[in-house]
Amino acid sequence: MASPFVEIDVDDRVVKVTNPERVYFPRLGLTKLDLVEYYLAVGPGIVNALFERPCMLHRFPKGLDGEKVHQKRLPAGAPDWVETVRLFFPRWKRTADELCVTELGSVIWAVQMSTVEFHPWNSRREDTEKPDEWRIDLDPGPECPWETVQRVAGVVHEVLDDLGAVGFPKTSGGKGLHVYVRIPPARGFSDVRRAALAFAREVERRAPEDVTTAWWRKDRDPAHLFVDYNQNTRDHTIASAYSVRGVPEARVSTPVTWAEVTEVHPNDFTVLTVPERFAKVGDLHADIDDHVFDIAPLLEWAERDERAGDEVPPEPED
Repeated sequence: MASPFVEIDVDDRVVKVTNPERVYFPRLGLTKLDLVEYYLAVGPGIVNALFERPCMLHRFPKGLDGEKVHQKRLPAGAPDWVETVRLFFPRWKRTADELCVTELGSVIWAVQMSTVEFHPWNSRREDTEKPDEWRIDLDPGPECPWETVQRVAGVVHEVLDDLGAVGFPKTSGGKGLHVYVRIPPARGFSDVRRAALAFAREVERRAPEDVTTAWWRKDRDPAHLFVDYNQNTRDHTIASAYSVRGVPEARVSTPVTWAEVTEVHPNDFTVLTVPERFAKVGDLHADIDDHVFDIAPLLEWAERDERAGDEVPPEPED
């Protein structure tokens, strides 16, 4: 028998969604169609977050109870209007054509192909080797409470203000917080990572009781928060704004204001709550492209730290 399906109108596209009643989040009873309807509800936000970026997909073909697939290459059978960008991976000496979202229909088609999470690069297809987004990942250790994340976020905001940079925070959808800063696409990944490390070290200097930049996990206090500068390494990706996370609570990586950081908890933002919030406040990252910061001062900080004997740890492999 043919699989049941529904047809979804997305702007001027029609996307066929098969097995719409397949349960993806058993704890909440949320189906594939519920996931489609969520992404439709936050459409402008998810497209803005992914626009023209190579995007790795985290797929759950049988729902959360089944296997999770990390997929770089676009799944087979894509309509000809779904756009891609070709990337080269030196470690494997291979290329991959990754999803490159330019419209909401591409997002919905990816959900039809069992995608739950969207993990874009911090560069765009015009020049994939030149990031235009500096990512500050506040990654709490296993014994680090959310209150520490909130406290360190305040320090991050303070340092950004001192630099004259505008940061756009969002929950990670896990236990942490991300802050994005738009930068000119003028330097490579190594320079952006080096700048991110210099920033992380400044945050650590201002909050040594809460923050670590230790390279090796074994060297980190489990109650400390790691400012993960490695998220700026080539081919390291994190869940985008408005991406659902593949966790039982169906949490969403959600943009918040700086004022909200002290008030909210990651569990506040789920597939069930974010659509209403989006309808009320819109996309809090909508104007991120209007606030571009040149990382030159951070590279000066990096040079200062290196002269003082602080080494730049080796880059993780892509």
